[in-house]
Amino acid sequence: MAVFMIQLLHVSKTYPPKAAALKDINLQIEKGELVFLTGPSGAGKTTLLKLLFREEEPSEGQILINGKSVIQLNSRGVARLRQQMGLVFQEFKFLPHLTALDNVALAALVMGVPRRESHNKAYHLLRELGLQKKYDAKPLALSGGEQQRVAIARALMNDPIVVLADEPTGNLDADLAEEMMRLFLKIRERGTTIMIASHDLDFSQRYRTRVICLQEGCLVEDLKPAKEGRTG
Repeated sequence: MAVFMIQLLHVSKTYPPKAAALKDINLQIEKGELVFLTGPSGAGKTTLLKLLFREEEPSEGQILINGKSVIQLNSRGVARLRQQMGLVFQEFKFLPHLTALDNVALAALVMGVPRRESHNKAYHLLRELGLQKKYDAKPLALSGGEQQRVAIARALMNDPIVVLADEPTGNLDADLAEEMMRLFLKIRERGTTIMIASHDLDFSQRYRTRVICLQEGCLVEDLKPAKEGRTG
């Protein structure tokens, strides 16, 4: 029997005065699925991700994460929800006075993980993403692609049950994008549910994973392959 990690039930989002960003979205994503959320700019991809971690609230409908209503959470519940999520968004929000290593380790330190353990794990994640020579660099000394990889490492620090990524390959060349996807596929093997928003249909079609397509706020396509995994 399928265990759903993410459920959206008749979800709509309208911004004042009458701008409909999402329209009656029904969606169920199983635990451990890796899903590409595709569609042109303005289709509603980023809005959907923001609804999942409660930066925004739906105008209508219900959202469940791991069986719990996101809408009914109080501020403490929202904080706990976000602690279980890894977020990779286009605004990195690094602390500029800290090194790449310290920015990544901070995600675990604030959860009470000892400093040595936090820094060891942060270093291993940065090394997996090809940044072992940049661990002591400040964010402003990093390229856009390097900052993107630091953000991915930070999102994975606390072994999240859900990872939400908005255009994570936007600043990466083809080889680094491949490395990033290999890391996401490895993380999924732990049972982590991953949703990657991308307008790049060619990129999403290179992997035998589920592809959900939005257009003008509507879910217009939901392609579920028989078997997931990397194609040759």
